Amino acid sequence: MRIALFVTCVNDLVFPGTGRAVVEILERLGHTVEFPAEQSCCGQMHANSGYRAEAMPLVRRFVDTFAEYEAVVAPSGSCVAMVRESYPRLAADDPVLAERVAELAPRTYELSELLVDVLGVTDLGASFPHRVTYHPTCHGLRMLRLGDRPLRLLRAVRDLELVELPGAEECCGFGGTFAVKNAGVSGAMLADKCDAVCSTGARFVAAADNSCLAHIGGGLSRRGGRAGTGGDQPGVRAVHYAEILAGTVRTPASTVGGSK
Repeated sequence: MRIALFVTCVNDLVFPGTGRAVVEILERLGHTVEFPAEQSCCGQMHANSGYRAEAMPLVRRFVDTFAEYEAVVAPSGSCVAMVRESYPRLAADDPVLAERVAELAPRTYELSELLVDVLGVTDLGASFPHRVTYHPTCHGLRMLRLGDRPLRLLRAVRDLELVELPGAEECCGFGGTFAVKNAGVSGAMLADKCDAVCSTGARFVAAADNSCLAHIGGGLSRRGGRAGTGGDQPGVRAVHYAEILAGTVRTPASTVGGSK
C-alpha cells in the first residue's frame, strides 16, 4: 500500500521517534510510507476549545494533503478520532467538503487498526525483555473503540511480560486543555493513574497517545522511583507502543538481556 504518515503535532515537535517507529514498522512489511510536508495540526485543540471557525482551514488542509493516499496512519488515537468523529460535524455545512471528508475519514487509521484490521498483522517479530503495562487512552477507548488491538500486538512481542493495569479504563487526567484549565482535578486523576501503574511492578507503561504518556510520564518521573521503594529503584518509563513494536526503545545496558 501507499500510506501517508500523519505524524501529529505532539509527535512532530516532542516525540519524533514515534513517527520514525511507525515508518520502520510499515516499511518492514513492504509498504511505501510517505510524509506529506504540507500537513499541519488537525485542529483538535481549536475545535475542542470552541473555535470552530479557526479549525475549518485546518480541516480543509488535512483533506487537501491526504486525499490521494490509500491509507493515512497516525500514532495518536485522539487525532484520528478528530478526523473520523469531529470532521464530519465540522464539514456538515459545506457539501463539497463533507463529501471529501466522508471519503477520507474511513481511510484514516490509528496504527493498531491499520496493522490488525487492514494489513492482518499482529506479530511483527519484535522482542522486548521487560514487564509492560498498557493504558488505553480515552479517545482510542471510547471513540475509536480500539479494544484489544494494541494488546494483541504487544502480546505477540517476544519476551515481553504484559501485566494488567488496575482501573485501566480510568482517564489519566490529561484531556488536552483540561489539564490546564482544571489542574487540581487533573493532578488527582494523574496520581491515581500513577499509583495503578506502579502497583503492577512494570518497568514500562505503554499507550497509543504520546500526549497522555507525557502526562503520565511526568507524574511518574517526579516520584523518583517505583512506589514504596523510596526512590532506590528505576522509575517506570512511559513509551509509545509503536516504539516497542519497532524495537527502537533505548534501554540502559543494565536492563538489556532479560531484566524485568
